[in-house]
Amino acid sequence: MTTSTASPQGVGLQQEIDKTRAEIRTDGYPISIGEWVSIYEKGELDIHPEFQRFFRWSLRQKSRLIESLLLGIPIPQIFVAQRPDGIWDVVDGLQRLSTIFEFVGILLDENKSKVRPLTLESTPYLPSLKGRRWEDNDHPDQSLTVTQRLLIKRAKINVSIILKESDDMAKFELFQRLNTGGSMLSDQEVRNSILVMMNRDLYRWMRQLAEDTNFTSCVALSDRALEEQYDMELVLRFIVFRTMAPADFTNLGDLGEFLTDQAKSLAQDKTFDLKNEEVVFRETFAILASVLGDDAFRRYDTAKKRFLGGFSVSAFEAVAIGIGYNPKKAKANPKQVQQRVEQMWSDTEFVDNSGSGIRASSRVPKIIPYGRAAFSK
Repeated sequence: MTTSTASPQGVGLQQEIDKTRAEIRTDGYPISIGEWVSIYEKGELDIHPEFQRFFRWSLRQKSRLIESLLLGIPIPQIFVAQRPDGIWDVVDGLQRLSTIFEFVGILLDENKSKVRPLTLESTPYLPSLKGRRWEDNDHPDQSLTVTQRLLIKRAKINVSIILKESDDMAKFELFQRLNTGGSMLSDQEVRNSILVMMNRDLYRWMRQLAEDTNFTSCVALSDRALEEQYDMELVLRFIVFRTMAPADFTNLGDLGEFLTDQAKSLAQDKTFDLKNEEVVFRETFAILASVLGDDAFRRYDTAKKRFLGGFSVSAFEAVAIGIGYNPKKAKANPKQVQQRVEQMWSDTEFVDNSGSGIRASSRVPKIIPYGRAAFSK
């Protein structure tokens, strides 16, 4: 008779499961809308007003949520993380809670000012919601009745709480998983949200760099790209790629996941020199703005001898990071910058590795070293 034993592989997997489960402590229960409102008004719930830049619900979506509450339709649970001070950080459910608080008239913006109360539009099941407000003393006929307000206040939404005893990265991992894939958010909007939760000062610093006038004039992004926070992604790329060791480019993997991991690392790095990085960033784009302006990252047509097309991320990675890696060289002779950029577009080493069909994981390890070398002369 033989006795079956777990394989070393099975033992290892179980140990990993047990270890990680022990690092994540959770709790959960239903909370009424009235209680959610009270928790928020007492300052015991942080919904991160900065997130309003990234999460965009239409009036239709907001009105449908209020419709669901009035009709008793269950609302998906809210995920929060409990901080050491006891405050709850909203990890998932920002728009649901923000919409409720906006409708009730208590939502605060980044400046701690009250947002204008929400006025609803008609919905499929409740067309008479059009023009309705939570409470309007000037136009009582447009207010919800006391009975209708009580229906909402007594409705419940389940909360799942990541307790403060959990691993510090648990809430950020959960946020990332809940807000990627089928999410309406772009990759950088998810990163920005994580940065706000991990290191709000770093996020605000990066936002200031993204609003640098020389930078904005050089990248000349479309409104759609700006809405999706692509300017912030370019700032992150500049900061990360400018200082990376050459060997680190060989195992880049998926670029989106890599940049997210780097954003988390920056948020936790207490030795990161913000002052020096800001000086290099602003000097780099001051040079490019003075020499090339919005041609800085467009394709140069050697036959027509002029810049054409829109923003090229390959050009950004080669030119901006190349100059950022050699700031003293470019600053000493800015007139050579345009010449080197024009030459770059006829160099097969750059052209062959910058096409639209080339994966980022293949492009970046070649383009970044190319730019560093090109602007070191």
